[in-house]
Amino acid sequence: MTSSTTPGGLARFNALEEHAALAALHEACASTAWARRLLAHRPYATADDLLAASDAAMAELTAADLAEAMAGHPPIGRPKPGDPTSSREQRGMAGASEELKAEMLDLNLEYQEKFGHVFLICATGRTGEQMRDAVKERIGNAPEQEREIVRTELGKINRIRLTALVQEEQA
Repeated sequence: MTSSTTPGGLARFNALEEHAALAALHEACASTAWARRLLAHRPYATADDLLAASDAAMAELTAADLAEAMAGHPPIGRPKPGDPTSSREQRGMAGASEELKAEMLDLNLEYQEKFGHVFLICATGRTGEQMRDAVKERIGNAPEQEREIVRTELGKINRIRLTALVQEEQA
């Protein structure tokens, strides 16, 4: 078995050597604690079992673990260059007007200044306007409230990425 960092199919993921599985999970989420918790429960019988383990691991992440996870996400409107996942997830900003992109940049900076991390939202399927409205709404949150919203959004992102990871070869 090769040690690809982007394995397809649940059986292949289950069979990966630990370092390769850790690398694959790190592509989905930058939290080492989250990835280690998922590794500890392999093999998974079903994709739903993997997603449930992801949800449980998300619920247990500390503030430091969440910060590590968020550090792996680029600001909305500025996907990582050369990262097709980041670009695909932020597709809603791709066709946004220059005015909206500039507004998002300002809002991202304001949010980051207040909370100390990037604005995190499950951007898949959202328009640029929806993301702008969400950051405007959430910027007024208390830090504790925002941390739990971030946890929920990160969980959604992880589920989408894990589903893609285990379905790649099933197509």
